[in-house]
Amino acid sequence: MLDKAALVLDCYRPDGGAFRLTEIAALTGLAKTTAFRLCADLVRLGLLERDGDAYRLGGKLFELGSLVPRRYDLREAALPFLQDLFEATHETVHLGVREGHDVVYVERIHGHQALALPSRIGGRLPLTCTGVGKALLAFSGDELTEEVLARPLPRLTPHSVTDPARLRTAIEQIQVSGLAYEEQEAALGVSCIASPVFDGPTAVAALSVAVPRARFHPAQLAPAVRTAALGLSRVLRSGRAAPHNTPRPTA
Repeated sequence: MLDKAALVLDCYRPDGGAFRLTEIAALTGLAKTTAFRLCADLVRLGLLERDGDAYRLGGKLFELGSLVPRRYDLREAALPFLQDLFEATHETVHLGVREGHDVVYVERIHGHQALALPSRIGGRLPLTCTGVGKALLAFSGDELTEEVLARPLPRLTPHSVTDPARLRTAIEQIQVSGLAYEEQEAALGVSCIASPVFDGPTAVAALSVAVPRARFHPAQLAPAVRTAALGLSRVLRSGRAAPHNTPRPTA
């Protein structure tokens, strides 16, 4: 039954909403009566909520997710640096970690200008289509790089990199500079610059600044992004909580 309940929860994605019972049964391959019984149990446990004649994820899942030690500790350590980066740029700031071939967003601070971004806290996007993802990919080992390059590369916009040779070159450049760039590859009209965060030889996270394409000036943004990433890396390596008097990055 746990496997079947997991099938129901796995139907939900960041870009989805509520599902009717018939949709859940179709997505999971479960009999409608089984799906109904499982959904009722999940509602009782707070893992799903009723929304009219449909079901959506329940608040209990958010509570449990926020308690995952690795992500909770990372987010708590990163927040001062993300806030400083936001103050330095006044643009949208992201913190992400790698799960498989995706980046999962742990935190996001909105910029002063609303951007139509596909990223959201707890959501995931392909590594190869985002600045945060490219920064993680470049510093997660050659085995992962070859595995990603051997598969068809996803396309989120017409600007997404789908040529393995071009992506390999980009990864090599990121490894030299410590900075990853993404120009309208995840969302049209938006560009991004990111830098990896380390707690050992490989990247454990990456942070980024996303800005409207019209005012994307990498030379101005890069020092602030690098300063924040390096500061967070130092804190993670020392095993301490982020200090409140950390020097602020400058744009």
